[in-house]
Amino acid sequence: MTVDPNAATQGFPSPRPPEPRPHPARYLVPALVAAAVAVALGVYGKVHDPAGTAFNLAGFSSTGAVKSWMATVAVFFAVVQFFSALMMYGRLPGPGWSGTLHRWSGRAAFLVSVPVAVHCLYALGYQTYETRVFWHSLLGCFFFGAFSAKMLLLRSERLPNWLLPIVGGLVFTALTIVWLTSALWFFRTFGVTT
Repeated sequence: MTVDPNAATQGFPSPRPPEPRPHPARYLVPALVAAAVAVALGVYGKVHDPAGTAFNLAGFSSTGAVKSWMATVAVFFAVVQFFSALMMYGRLPGPGWSGTLHRWSGRAAFLVSVPVAVHCLYALGYQTYETRVFWHSLLGCFFFGAFSAKMLLLRSERLPNWLLPIVGGLVFTALTIVWLTSALWFFRTFGVTT
């Protein structure tokens, strides 16, 4: 039996060329937006003359209590986001709707944190008179910058698998430390009041 070297053969399909890796500069825009948001909030908080108060809700004894409880609700939703992210990435077993839970808990955490941030910036400003307050001010601005970067990165295609968990972890960590230096401090100093 002879084999014709010119005969058409059924071979394996030729491998697809590797997809081009995104240029690192495409991550520059979210990083620059994050920096701009954080710096803008910090500058506004520093140059703005603090008003002392911005809002209060009926049923609460003080604006500190309102902010502390709203921040606690935001952290609760951030914890839900953390665990739902672990489910989405297969690190924890979870329902098929863990992605929806992740998105909605993130939206809720952000919406609850905005009035707190507005009050902090308008009523108190960016303060540095003690270590706790300095870290609270710094990481509060960083939180909103990192959150902005995360939202921009979510719309990007072909992200490295490690990027969103890192940026999400930075957002979660910043919010947690902001809560520790404000709401937890308030509850320990003034008691768990409404």
